Amino acid sequence: MRAARRDDFDAVTALLEKLGRAAVTDATREDARAVYHQQVIDPNAHHLVVEDAEGNLVAFCSLHFRTRLNYPTEEAWIPDLIVAEHARSQGIAMALLEEAERRALDRGCWHLTLESGHQRAEAHALYRRFRMRDAGRYFSKPLAPDERE
Repeated sequence: MRAARRDDFDAVTALLEKLGRAAVTDATREDARAVYHQQVIDPNAHHLVVEDAEGNLVAFCSLHFRTRLNYPTEEAWIPDLIVAEHARSQGIAMALLEEAERRALDRGCWHLTLESGHQRAEAHALYRRFRMRDAGRYFSKPLAPDERE
């Protein structure tokens, strides 16, 4: 496990596509790369990756720290956590969650929250083993014209 670097962009976005995130296309590549490069140096975003023995990225965890009204300390938020299918059931996701929790505690966060799609039942079982609970619903409304279908 290590911090994501600028040169991990292609491997990270490939993992995110497997998670169901929008594909990076020729039209979006430079904007997506700029956001990624900004986030890997942002002190309020910790991006972690795991490499296999050959140096290929097999996992990614995005951890953000954000303020919330009525709380004096930050909330730690994981919007993205993915382990490549061939690398699952090896403890990688649990190690990433434990590292995210450690970082959140070190930073004095009051809460750790995570987003996950309804269809990811296997991941939900892992989150429950990590003593997380299903605490609500997530609603979304695309605002971009090409995503309103």
